[in-house]
Amino acid sequence: GSEGAGQRAMVNIRAFLAGHLKLRINEQKSAVARPWKRKFLGYAITIYRQETRVRPAPESLRRLMDRVRELLRKGRGRSLSHTIEMLNPVLRGWANYFRLTANMRTLDELDWWLRRKLRCLLWRQWKTPKTRERRLILLGLRPERAWKSSVNGRGPWWNSASKHMNQAVPTLYFAKMGLVSLRSTVQGLQRIS
Repeated sequence: GSEGAGQRAMVNIRAFLAGHLKLRINEQKSAVARPWKRKFLGYAITIYRQETRVRPAPESLRRLMDRVRELLRKGRGRSLSHTIEMLNPVLRGWANYFRLTANMRTLDELDWWLRRKLRCLLWRQWKTPKTRERRLILLGLRPERAWKSSVNGRGPWWNSASKHMNQAVPTLYFAKMGLVSLRSTVQGLQRIS
């Protein structure tokens, strides 16, 4: 109920773990705090409508995003299908570990960010306005719109979230290429267990 009571409980728990079980306590990971202010094994605890739930901790999200960035840097000179092949095991493993999460919005945001990173990779690979125009036409854009989009003067990150790239390379395009969806994977794993 209070921090003082928590500190007393912590002293008793430490004594029991160290004395009876002969376990060493990691002082950096041990603290008296509210559950939603701490993380445990990569999870953060939240309370939603009087119900306790778990979600990936911000540090876990950051680590996944850093790993994806690292893999995409390696994939700049490779085909999109090869890059997706490199990404899928990482995404499946992460989704499997965090399958207990109840926060699907976070997974949706990660899926959106991942597709945007892949669109950015494509835009960089296309390099010249002429190539960009040709690729956008092949992906279904009208020629005049493809030309305007290819010479807009904006950078790859801006273009990766633009309407022309979302229309040319929609979510379904990545699904057909075999890209793992974190949300779908986690929901599938939750149905199984």
